[in-house]
Amino acid sequence: MTPGSTSADVRVLVADDQPLLRHSLSLLIDAAPGVAVVGQAATGREAVALTGALHPDVVLMDIRMPDGDGIEATRSITAAAGRTRTRVLVLSMFELDEYVHAALRAGASGFLLKDAHPDQLVEAVRRTHAGESLLAPSILTRVVEHFLYSPGTGPVHGLDHLTSREIEVLALVARGLSNTEIAQECTISVRTVKTHIGNLLAKLGARDRAQLVIAAYDSGLVVPP
Repeated sequence: MTPGSTSADVRVLVADDQPLLRHSLSLLIDAAPGVAVVGQAATGREAVALTGALHPDVVLMDIRMPDGDGIEATRSITAAAGRTRTRVLVLSMFELDEYVHAALRAGASGFLLKDAHPDQLVEAVRRTHAGESLLAPSILTRVVEHFLYSPGTGPVHGLDHLTSREIEVLALVARGLSNTEIAQECTISVRTVKTHIGNLLAKLGARDRAQLVIAAYDSGLVVPP
């Protein structure tokens, strides 16, 4: 653990094959309160190994890396989620990067563009740790349009075991609304929204909100405009 960090810090592993960027990201994160870098990885294989050894709360994962890319590493890390509870936040250069979608399928909790403001990076790490996937509505819509939706999608399926309120909340999550916005839309409390989302995660076997979004589109509940 880095100097000045505490057991209450969100523990972060930075995985990127570019030494300068990896070092810069680590300095940025360590300078913010409540977060601390506990390790750095230069390859996908190293990211998996260090996650198993250090048990970070969040892995900030580059996609294109040697010796096992970020997608393979994400899949390995999230497959062991029952033991580590580590979440993965993917970094991407482009909004419509097919590798980003593949990473979400592999279990990543969200993604962030590499040109994001430093404050957004730290906030993204905190939100990922809290289970609130970083999926900006504008980016989410384009990703879903490009990769998930195809003409002729059938009726909703696989949601028969959900209540009408849970289906309503799931649709709003898929639209990128925050818990507060969902509460306002449904005229319920934020605490009740969190309860519904918890139930959705359990019933759909989803790891986080990113997987709820994918489930909503895959089921046909929501289609791109």
